[in-house]
Amino acid sequence: MTFDVEPYLAQERRWPQGGRVILAQYDAHTVQVYQAYRPGIAQFAVANGYFGGDFKLGRMTWIKPNFLWMMYRSSWGRSEGQEVVLAIRIKRSAFDEIIRSSVHSSFRPEVYDSEQAWRERLGASDVRLQWDPDHAPDGQPLARRAIQLGVRGAAAVAFSRDWIVSIEDVSDFVAEQRAAFSGTDYANLVTPREEPYPVAADVAAHLELTSARGDAAN
Repeated sequence: MTFDVEPYLAQERRWPQGGRVILAQYDAHTVQVYQAYRPGIAQFAVANGYFGGDFKLGRMTWIKPNFLWMMYRSSWGRSEGQEVVLAIRIKRSAFDEIIRSSVHSSFRPEVYDSEQAWRERLGASDVRLQWDPDHAPDGQPLARRAIQLGVRGAAAVAFSRDWIVSIEDVSDFVAEQRAAFSGTDYANLVTPREEPYPVAADVAAHLELTSARGDAAN
């Protein structure tokens, strides 16, 4: 593995227990995000360092910086069509641009001047923003909200090729950790080390983050 891991219980004690927070593993230049695909798409991406082959650029593709959110969505790599879990390092500058240009999938009167203004921004943007309940390793929903970001059009093209620094198949790691806990006994579970991702105050307000605080680099 090319990423840092830490016992889940140590991280869980450190993470915010509620609110909207971007949990991610990042450094000064990159941010790690996750996707899960069927073997054909994933194998092409790992072999070539970009998405191509059967990957459909015409569809919106969703990226998740939170490992456990990806585990919930893919049932720890057991869902049909999501058997291969990829850890994708993208340029931090690209990730910052994604969140800055994102538009909520549903109208938020706290953020947009009107529903019409939101619809106009939604139509003009290639990036969707969704906040969903984060989940514990056993799938139970938490008070904390996790972010997922959908990219389409020009953003999907840039993501699939230009923004990627590396692609790693982490399916074996996922399977090992899936077997490392039973029920809510997480004593042996380790997960990628994640911290709240820092963003500028104006972006934090747009995202409705609970806090914009975080370390400059991990």
